[in-house]
Amino acid sequence: MTTHPKGDFDLSRAVWQRAEGDTSEAAVEIAFVDDLVGMRNSAEPDGPVLVFTQAEWDAFVAGAQDGEFDLD
Repeated sequence: MTTHPKGDFDLSRAVWQRAEGDTSEAAVEIAFVDDLVGMRNSAEPDGPVLVFTQAEWDAFVAGAQDGEFDLD
């Protein structure tokens, strides 16, 4: 279990997912555990995990859908 200021992120319950069809060695993976979202680099599965609240995750997804992070 990873203790985090936002709550306890139980790594043993994390089911890591990546974008459908992504077979790269260093993909971004996410896992939803209770009301927290974890994000890690698949190339370092035992490395650090970024932890987000559901509200933070929802804001990120909304921004991505709006094009907020587009590089154009």
